[in-house]
This record gives sequence, structure tokens and C-alpha cells, in this order.
Amino acid sequence: MSEPEQPETAAGAKGLFACVKLDKPEERGEWSSRGAFYMATIGAAVGFGNVWRFPSLAVKYGGGAFFIPYIMALFLLGIPLAILEIGFGQYFQTGDIGVFGGFHPRLRGVGLASVGCGFMLDTYYVVLIAWVMNGFFDTFRADSPWNDPELDGGTAVGHFVNEIIGAGSLADDGKPTRLVGINVFYSFVTWVLIFLCVAWGVKWTGRIAYFTMGLPIVLLFVFLIKGLTLEGADAGVKEYIGIWDMSVLTEQGEVWSVACSQIFFSIGLTFGILTAFGSHCPRSEPAVANACVVALANSTFSFIAGFAVFAALGHLAFLEGVAVTELDYGGFSLVFGTWPVVFNKIGGIHWVRLIFFNLFLLGLDSAFAFLEAFITVMHDTVLFQKVPRFWLAAGISVVGFLFSIMYCTDGGLNFLDVVDFYINFVMILVGFFEAFGSAWAYDIIGQVERQSAPVVYSFMAANFGAVVVGCVLWFALPPDVAVWAGFVGFFGVYFLFLGVTVYYINKVVADSDGKWTMRSMLWEVYLGNILALRNRMQEVIGPVPFVWCLLMKHFIPHVLIILFVNLAQSETEQGTAQFGNYGGYAAHPYQILGIIVVAFTLLVFVVGVAFPELYAPLALPQTEEAKAELRKYATASSAEVEDEKEGGEPVELKEVVEPVESVEKDI
Repeated sequence: MSEPEQPETAAGAKGLFACVKLDKPEERGEWSSRGAFYMATIGAAVGFGNVWRFPSLAVKYGGGAFFIPYIMALFLLGIPLAILEIGFGQYFQTGDIGVFGGFHPRLRGVGLASVGCGFMLDTYYVVLIAWVMNGFFDTFRADSPWNDPELDGGTAVGHFVNEIIGAGSLADDGKPTRLVGINVFYSFVTWVLIFLCVAWGVKWTGRIAYFTMGLPIVLLFVFLIKGLTLEGADAGVKEYIGIWDMSVLTEQGEVWSVACSQIFFSIGLTFGILTAFGSHCPRSEPAVANACVVALANSTFSFIAGFAVFAALGHLAFLEGVAVTELDYGGFSLVFGTWPVVFNKIGGIHWVRLIFFNLFLLGLDSAFAFLEAFITVMHDTVLFQKVPRFWLAAGISVVGFLFSIMYCTDGGLNFLDVVDFYINFVMILVGFFEAFGSAWAYDIIGQVERQSAPVVYSFMAANFGAVVVGCVLWFALPPDVAVWAGFVGFFGVYFLFLGVTVYYINKVVADSDGKWTMRSMLWEVYLGNILALRNRMQEVIGPVPFVWCLLMKHFIPHVLIILFVNLAQSETEQGTAQFGNYGGYAAHPYQILGIIVVAFTLLVFVVGVAFPELYAPLALPQTEEAKAELRKYATASSAEVEDEKEGGEPVELKEVVEPVESVEKDI
């Protein structure tokens, strides 16, 4: 497909990146090698969920049939967003705030929301690791239940929940009653360890990742080979991938949302990790190849882990004379109950310790990746650019430890479950903001100047108005009419506003003295800005496929809206909305905490859109054009801002960026 000829535009010759001047923090660290980058980034992606969530989801949703939505989500959502995050991290040589501020000063809140979400997740992820450490050392006690070769999965899980986590002392209403001191200690130890992994920069982090990711890969194959040699393993493997129940794809619609959610969480999208890690690569690294390697390696690990887990469960089913699906293979119960019980029966307690040690390493590199993302963003700001990395990492770790204490109560598992659910909303929102910022908001002012506001905004209404109307009909009407009514509403709204767009395009073409044609205008409105962005990117980070542009502009934002609405309207078994009632947990403190997480993320984004100057101290580095744009907003020199402020006194924005090292590149 070739681009039609069109007039030279701001998107073409004078776009946002026409002359980039990056103010890089002094002596910005780079990975010691591409291998170190791969190990650290894959280690960040591969975590608990690859072992305990992915295999159980496959069995729950039709065995091999689950791989259809999973693989589609990987290639249509996961890899394109990974290219976006790694690529722009390399391009701007900074974290999420600088990257999205580079698109537009009003989008810095997207970056702040993403790393804030990642930091919130890290505060409970660390406690998960602390529980694993507690469980590991618990196996050395003389009276440990793991010394009983007849231990069953239910007893093992009960011991872990009630004794290791401490949930046995919860009040009757499920509210916490005490702090579990030993878990506070292990949480502190974990924060110290992840601090030590990131305190001296990514060169050391990459070297550490060779061990924290390399050894779990070796251990995965150890568990795989051991499991496949056990009697009954074939029954477990059959349940995992040998059965293809295609009916779940139509009868259990949530399978599509679940697959997308697994891809987001598993790769580590929308948490600022990939952007931060990409920013420590040389700018000319092949970002597309790097993103593909990371995403595919993560999914490969999950795929192999499924064989390792269910081969072992097949043996346990054989020993107990039951079907594999009668065992407890769901998530938490799998890794802290059923799976270690299998190895306890066949090889003794040392295999159980090896499982806990493997889980500890899998969690550790994910935890320090979340911390690294937050440190990168903070260190790349005017406020903290001169603070030594060691002390910045120490300060953030102390704050993280204090937040983690909440999860060290006897209600810690409840807090974790609730916050983990509500972070799904945040994750999808941030993903939408990322896609919208890069594919729609980028150069929108230039588009309006070239094509007129009615053309640009009516086309935007055609796309997102259609999705909103479609979602209302899909999820609000009875199932027997929802599907066709939703599509009628979707296409009806789309073509209605597209007709408005074409009407105004005709007016622009008629007034352009031959400068525009209908074809060139349609090309510009459909793909002009995202193609200009792609052209700027690939001159620095290497080739970016055309299909990436199509997905980023005309697929990913729309799908994420649908996923968000699908999640928001999900119901409990009692028929009430999950939002505000998740898991049957009490409103105070559990539901309120989860809702605060979502509300805080929205507030961070809205403040950035409404008052971009408030995030100016977080603007390092920036393009020169974006700095000028920010000054325009802050001084209220544009008509748009004058209208918003209605006579407010303009405020002079002082230069807040003090470059330590500048890299100028005309592209």
C-alpha cells in the first residue's frame, strides 16, 4: 500500500520530532549487553502468573482452545504495545512521563499513572515473595506439615493461608485483627534485596538477572523432565492441551477478556517497565525485534510451565484415583498446595524447597523491575535528577516497605486479592491512554490546522462513539438480541459520523485550490499522524511494520474500551456488580481501598490534561517543540487556553529543565 501524494505538512516535515534535543540525565546507564537486557526484561515479564495462572486458565477455558484468544491477544495487543513502550523508551531515553510528555505536554499524566500503578502493584508483589520466603523456611521446622508424605493439597493450602499468611486470626467479618510480625520481617528483607538489585544501575541489574532469570529457566526444565517421567503424566498433559473445547469461545465470552488480561499482566505492559528498560538501551537498538523476543519468550515460558505443572498433577490424580480436574489446580492453591504436594510425595521435602526457591527467584526479578521503572521516572525529573541513584532507590524502597505493611496483616491475602482486581481497571485505562496518546493525540493540533476541526473530531466521534454505543447495546440488552443490536448500533454510529467527516472533507478539498484531494484527505485522517510518528521512530530505532500503525490506531484503543466496559459490568454470583462488591469482601476497608486505586489513577491523568504546567518539573527530557507547547499553555497564549481560563491572568513559565548533557539529532 502506497501513501497518496499530499501537501507538505507539519506531520511530514515539521512534526513534533523534526529536531530532537534530548536533555539526558548525567551518565545515563546502559545495559552491559543485549543479553543482559533480554534477561532482565524477560525476568520482569516472567513471574508467578506464568506458573500458577496461565496453566490453570488453559484448563478452565477449554484446554487447547484457550490458546486461540491468548495467541490473538499476544500478536494483536501484546507485541504492538511492547513495541510502543520499548521503542519510545529508546527514542526519548527516559521513562513513561517523558515519553508521553513527548507526544503532548498534557499526556504526562499517562506516564505518571502507569508507573504509579506499577509501584502500587509492587507493594503487594513484594509481600507475595515474603510469603514464599516464609514458606521456604517453614519447611525446615521439625513439626512442619511438609514432613508428612501423606500431606494432601487441601491441608497444605490451609496451612499456608492460616499459618504462613496468618489468616487464621481474621475476624468473623473478614477484617484484619493483627500484624503478622514474621511477614513484616520477610517483607523488609525482600525490599532490601530488590533495592540492592537496582541501587547501582542497570549494568549490575542486568548481571544479577542472569542468575534470577537464568536459574528459573533451568529449574523449569528440571520440573518438566521430572514431571513427564511420572506415571499418569499423560492424563495431565491431555487436560492442559489435548482437549480442545471450542464451545467456550462463544459460550463463555469472558475468555477473551481473561486472555487479554493475562497478556497485559504477564508481559508487564502499562506499568512503565518496558519503557524504563528500553530507555537504557542505545537509541539505535532494533526495538521491534527486542519487543518480539521479550513477548515471545514470556509466552514460551508460560507454555512450557503448563506442561511441567500438569504432568505432575496427572501423577497425583493417578495416585489418588481421581480425574485431574477434580484436583485443586486454581492459581494460589496450585503453587502453594497441589503442585508441591506432588513432589513431596515422590521426592521428599527437598523438592518442595526447590519449588519455593524457584518461585522466590521468579518473583524477585519482577519486583525489582517495578522498582526500576519508578526509579527511572523519578531520576529523569528536574526534582530528582541530581539525587544519587543509590539514595533515590533507598528512599523509594522505604516508602514501598511502609505501604507493604498493610499486606502483612492477617487480612493481607484479602487486601491483595481486592487491589489486584481493581488494578485490572487501571491497567486497561492506562493501556487505552497509551494507544490513544500515540495514535490519536499525537500531532492533533497540526491535523486540525491542516484539515479543520470538524474533520478531525467528527472522525474521532465516528470511531469512539461507535464503540461506546456498541458496548451499551452489547452489555445492556438481553443476550438473544445484544449481539446483532450492538453491531447495528456500532456501524450505524460509525457511518453516520463518517458521513459528517466526508461532508467536511469535501469543503476542505473545494477550498484548497487543488492542494488536497478526497483520497489524500482520507489517507491523512485515517493514518496520517500515526504514519508520521512511525517514520520518525524508525529512522532511529529501526523498521516498524505498517501493520503496527493499523493496530495502534484502529484496533487497540477500541478493543481496550470494550474490555474496560466488559470488566466494569461483570457481576458477582449474587448478580451484583463486581465493582464495589468484588469477592464479597467488606466495603471497609477492602472495596474502598480498591476504588481509591482506580480513582487516584483517573485523577492523576485528568490533572495532567487540565493543568499540564503542574507536571512541568517532571518534564526531563523533552523535545524542543513540546517545551514550546507547554510554555504556550502555561502563559495562556493560545486561544484554546484563553477560552478555558476566560480572562485569567497569564502566568509566565520559567525554564525548568537544566540540561546536564544534550544530544541533538536532526531526523
